[in-house]
Amino acid sequence: MRDILVTLIVFASLPYIFKRPALGVVMWIWISVMNPHSQGWGFARTFPFAAVIAATTLLAMLLSKEKFRLPQHPVSYIFLCFLGWMSVTAVFAIHPDAVAGQWSKVYKIFGMTLVVMMLLRTRRDIEWLVWTVVVSLGYYGVKGGIFTLRSGGNFRVWGPEGTFIDGNNEIALALVVVIPLMYYLTGVVPNRWGRAALLVSMLLCGLAALGSYSRGAALAIGAMTCVLWLKSHNKLPLGMLLLVAAPLMLVAMPAQWHERIDTINDYEEDTSAMGRINAWHMAFNLAADRPLVGGGFEIYDAGVFERYAPNPSDVHAAHSIYFQVLGEHGWVGLILYLALGVMTWRTGGWIVSHAGASRELEWTVRLATMLQVSLVGFAVGGAFLSLAYFDVPYFIMAAMVATRMLVARALAPDAAASGAPPGARVLAGAR
Repeated sequence: MRDILVTLIVFASLPYIFKRPALGVVMWIWISVMNPHSQGWGFARTFPFAAVIAATTLLAMLLSKEKFRLPQHPVSYIFLCFLGWMSVTAVFAIHPDAVAGQWSKVYKIFGMTLVVMMLLRTRRDIEWLVWTVVVSLGYYGVKGGIFTLRSGGNFRVWGPEGTFIDGNNEIALALVVVIPLMYYLTGVVPNRWGRAALLVSMLLCGLAALGSYSRGAALAIGAMTCVLWLKSHNKLPLGMLLLVAAPLMLVAMPAQWHERIDTINDYEEDTSAMGRINAWHMAFNLAADRPLVGGGFEIYDAGVFERYAPNPSDVHAAHSIYFQVLGEHGWVGLILYLALGVMTWRTGGWIVSHAGASRELEWTVRLATMLQVSLVGFAVGGAFLSLAYFDVPYFIMAAMVATRMLVARALAPDAAASGAPPGARVLAGAR
C-alpha cells in the first residue's frame, strides 16, 4: 500500500511540475531527504523516483517561457568552483577506476542543488523549501522522540535504512539542523494549535537526537541551542522553555546514555573515538603528500591507511566533514568548502543588517537568522560525521542566497528613491 501511495503522489505531481517548475523543488526534496519510498516493502524501494522528478523539472524549465538563471552571487560562484574541483580531484584520484560511482552520486546532488537555486524566486518558493525539509525530517524526529519516550531512552534512534541519514549519528545531526527551521515556521503559522504542534515537534526532535546516543549530536545540540537563544527575538519565553525542557529531557535519559556521553571526557580510552582520530591523521597526512588534489573519492581502504595512517590496521571513514573534504579534495577543496560556509553565513548577516529596518522584510531577517543557527548545528555536529555531501545544508545555502536576492530587489526601489546612482543599484541587486 505504501509503495502505491508514494507512486501515485509522485506521478500525480508531474503535471503540476510542468505548470510550475518550482514544485519540482518540493518533490525532489521530499523524495531525496525523507525517502518515503524507503518506508515501503515492494517495488517503490528501488524505483527511480528522484530521476523521474529531476527529468520532469528540467524539461519543465526548458519548455517554460520564463528564464531561469543561477543567482549572481559569490556563494553561487564558490559552489560552482567546488563542484568543478571535485571533477579535477576525481581525475587525479588514488583509485581513478573506483571513483565513478561516488562522483556520479555527488554530481546528481549538487546538480539538482543548482536547479533548486535557479527555481527559488519568491517567498512562497523559499518557504515551500523550508516546509518540505521540516516535514521530511520532522517525520523521523517526531517518530524518534515518541519512541525514546516509550522506551525510556533504552534503545537508540536510527534513521531510514539505505539513506544519507540511516545511522544513529546521521539522523541525530539532521534533526539538530531542522529544529531552527521549525522555530522559524512558528512565526509563519497563524493558528496557535499549529504553532503548538511545531513547538512540540521541536522538543520531540531534540529528544530523538538525544535518543540516538550520538555524542557529536549532543555537542551540536548544545551549540545550536545557545546560538538559537542568542539570536532569538523572544529570548524570555524561549529561554524559559529551554530551562524547563532541557533538564527534563536529560533526566528522562537512562544511566547508560549518560555513561555514553561521559566518554567524551575519556576519548583516549574509547576505540570509536580513537578510530576517528586515526582517520583524521590519515586525511591530513594524505593532504600533506598531495596538497592540491588530495586522494579523490574512495580513499578509505587498507592500502591508503597503510601509507598515511598512524595505525594502518584501523580503517575508518573520515567521520568529519572537514577531514573528509581535506582527504578527498586536498587543501584547495577544503578552502572552497570552508569559503562556501563562511560566505553563506555572511550572506545571512547581510540580510539581517539590510532588511532589519523594513517591516515588509521582517520575515527575511527571522529566516536568515534561523538558517544561520542551522548552519552552526551542522558545522559543530559535522565535525564528527562524514556528511560533506548531505543535501540539506546545501538546500539551506540555496534558501539563504534566494532570500538575499529577494531583499536586494526589494531594497532597489528605495535606493532609487534616495537618489543613489544606477551603478550602486545594480551592485545592490547583484551582491
